[in-house]
Amino acid sequence: MTIPLDEVRTLASAIRGEVAKAVVGQEEVVEHLLVALLAEGHVLLEGPPGTAKTLLAQCFAASLGLDFGRIQFTPDLLPGDILGSNLFNFQTSQFTLTRGPIFCDLLLADEINRTPPKTQAALLEAMQERRVTLDGETHALPSHFMVVATQNPIESQGVYPLPEAQLDRFLFKLLVPYPTAEEEAAIVDRFGQRLGPPRPSDFGIAAVADAARIDAAGAALDQVTVAPEIVDYVVRLVRGTRESADLSSGASPRAAVALAGAARARAALEGRDYVVPDDVKALATAVLRHRLVLSPPAEIEGRLVEDLVGELIERTEAPR
Repeated sequence: MTIPLDEVRTLASAIRGEVAKAVVGQEEVVEHLLVALLAEGHVLLEGPPGTAKTLLAQCFAASLGLDFGRIQFTPDLLPGDILGSNLFNFQTSQFTLTRGPIFCDLLLADEINRTPPKTQAALLEAMQERRVTLDGETHALPSHFMVVATQNPIESQGVYPLPEAQLDRFLFKLLVPYPTAEEEAAIVDRFGQRLGPPRPSDFGIAAVADAARIDAAGAALDQVTVAPEIVDYVVRLVRGTRESADLSSGASPRAAVALAGAARARAALEGRDYVVPDDVKALATAVLRHRLVLSPPAEIEGRLVEDLVGELIERTEAPR
């Protein structure tokens, strides 16, 4: 089942409206979440505490009508706490699967960098293949399974940097900024007199979609074509990261595939059946920033990955 691209655009507008009932600002982050949803990708949100990362994920899931799961990552978290385990039932003399919180549609991996790499790795198979293996038996996850992970860039104690293999599984890494003065005033006005943490149910967020409709919207991407010159543009951008003297590690072919797929999703959200260079430019930084490693001299100079991607976009000729 699929739906016309005009309906994809209408559905996206409805989702934005529901999320905006609770979350002030962060329109660009919401836009990238929509792209990731259609492109079947995962998102890493990085920002200081109190910038509505958790609320945003909760409201996004509520507006989609999806089963929402949350894991609070801690140093003592074990892989079984995420995946579940087979427990022996003495009444039936059989092992029974106790499913972990990963068995959901949208999983919030809160403060993912607070748990050791061994536990972080429990997500690898789920993020790549949408399945988990327990005691040699494979269990499928929903076709639209999506991980929204958060991490705090401020603290350096008690955190574990995500390994490159884990980072490469995320379609986007999004930086969640502090709100503007006007947005912060609106936040205080909206939440200042409330008791307790805000919840999506407090704002009357309605489910404007369901699993079947989301699958149909994702299938609509088949209507979007990527011209050969756009493919060439994507490849030249990604290969350019491997040729930069300021980077000790460039982006992999997976990044090129991810960028092209995300560009198709962005075109669909705008009701277009073709990708334009601006789709690629708008998403390149979010796709590449977590896949690139600065060279030591660039780190000493205080260079930023985002600036290097911006320079790469400027000097890479886009198709006309």
